Amino acid sequence: MAAEKKSKGLADNWIVRNLVAAAALILALMIGASILLNVITRHNRTVTVPDFTNMSVEEARNAASEGHLHVKVIDSVFVRKLAAGVVYRQSPKAGAEVKRGRSIFLTINSIVPRKTTMPNLVGYSFLEARAELSNRGLNLGKLTYVSDIATNSVLEQKYRGRSIRPGEKIVSGSDIDLVLGLSREDSKTKVPNVIGMKYIRAIDAIHDRYLNTGRMHFDPEINSYRDSLNAFVYKQDAAGTSKTLGSQVNLYFTLDEGKLPQK
Repeated sequence: MAAEKKSKGLADNWIVRNLVAAAALILALMIGASILLNVITRHNRTVTVPDFTNMSVEEARNAASEGHLHVKVIDSVFVRKLAAGVVYRQSPKAGAEVKRGRSIFLTINSIVPRKTTMPNLVGYSFLEARAELSNRGLNLGKLTYVSDIATNSVLEQKYRGRSIRPGEKIVSGSDIDLVLGLSREDSKTKVPNVIGMKYIRAIDAIHDRYLNTGRMHFDPEINSYRDSLNAFVYKQDAAGTSKTLGSQVNLYFTLDEGKLPQK
């Protein structure tokens, strides 16, 4: 009887009640903070970036919203063969895994030619030069390798077969060819598998491995540049094999999904 009274008295003690309430509040706050942190960071919730190439900005915005993404137009280039206002490039690239709510930055095709200033890429690494070209609204063209102690160091920059000086005005969207160094100890790369990739994404993947596109074969129904941007690779040379940097990879494009290899 005395033990029951002691237990009841302890339970009725206001200090104990407050401690229990405080502990419950702290636990609730910790659980709430954990849930809120997961919502804010979108923990483990990623989506694959769609290919917005050749879409209008409105079409790209609608496609992005389906994956809980946003698009922002940050630049424009002039591609004579491409319709005005459509997406020419994007960052991050199509196929990249990003968190929901991420903004995808778009470069669209302008209505009139716009000029940019040619940067000085000599001495840059390949990756630095490529990033700088992109920042200036210029495209990476052909990669040529010559013997040198530093692999992938830019030795010369060219436009339409001639050396181009830094500071020279050039139409945005132009292709810039690079002459790069190549040492014996670091001269090989692996050919990527680009089957199923669209035109620009496939070319980017080839360049990612320091290779060039060779002959590009298009099905007969691909009659325009717009068609080519929508076409995807259904066959290629030497996927997975080792090649010397600067080697060519032949690609075959189609609009017919039935030509894709069955998984």
